[in-house]
Amino acid sequence: MSRTTEPALSPKGLELDRRWRALAAQRRLYTILILLGVGGALVASLRYANETNAGDFFERLPHFFDFTSWLIPRDWNDVWRALFDVATPSADGTEATNYPLGRVYLFGDVYLPEYFELMLVTLNIALVSTLVGVLGGVSLCFLAARNTMTNAWMRGFARRVAEIMRAFPEIVIAGFFAAILSIGPIAAIFAVGIHTIGALGKLFYEVVENIDMGANEGLSAVGANWFEKVRFGTLPLILPNLVSYSLLRLEINVRASTIIGAVGGGGIGQELKLAISRGFGAKTLALVLILFVTIVIVDNLSAHLRRRLVGEQAFGL
Repeated sequence: MSRTTEPALSPKGLELDRRWRALAAQRRLYTILILLGVGGALVASLRYANETNAGDFFERLPHFFDFTSWLIPRDWNDVWRALFDVATPSADGTEATNYPLGRVYLFGDVYLPEYFELMLVTLNIALVSTLVGVLGGVSLCFLAARNTMTNAWMRGFARRVAEIMRAFPEIVIAGFFAAILSIGPIAAIFAVGIHTIGALGKLFYEVVENIDMGANEGLSAVGANWFEKVRFGTLPLILPNLVSYSLLRLEINVRASTIIGAVGGGGIGQELKLAISRGFGAKTLALVLILFVTIVIVDNLSAHLRRRLVGEQAFGL
């Protein structure tokens, strides 16, 4: 049998093969250099952490999860008792086991468990701040979009406003408003709402710039003004996407409101911070449980509403 041999490459093919091999070698070199750089930065950061911890960083690493030991309650039923403000047989007279202390009485002996009331406060902060963000974002998006605002100065101004509003994290804005309005839900609403305006403003004007302008051209032909073109030509086309992004932002704001609560914004985040700092194991687990269940419910409800609004075909492969 005769052995088949590969055809020889032409001079042009040899040149292409040489260049490909050179690029592959260059890519491997860059990959090795990047990995060495990341490894060096990691080693340097660990050495810095060790020095700033008086040389105990590496020695304390085996004890990294020791703090979880106080989370284990003596009686696991105390988690449910803490969640629903029910007295525990193992009460020792301290605040850690005095679960009925936080009951919010509605009338007579009927009460709302403390953590449910705090979770409602957190949800209200998220809902109001999302509403503020949607209204502000819609107001900015038509001024920032290239196809609805031809004035470059107005368009640039609207975009800079949105950038400034989303440039700072909610927790930084909350600290600023807490100094003015004192700590509480109002400061949290301002903080989350301002950041939401900036974030949704950008998402909304990008949606506006991607629409088909045929309806606007038709309205222009019959003499419609700018507001009429936005109201009847642009808004109906982008409304499903606006609602979808707003629901997605609501999910984010529930988590943001919890974090803001930890720095004095009220709601369940503040109580969670206190429970952790005081070492209340059963109360901490109860707070984590209600927070987890609430976020799962909000996420699934929001996803269901988005699917109903946009359509199942938008989520298919």
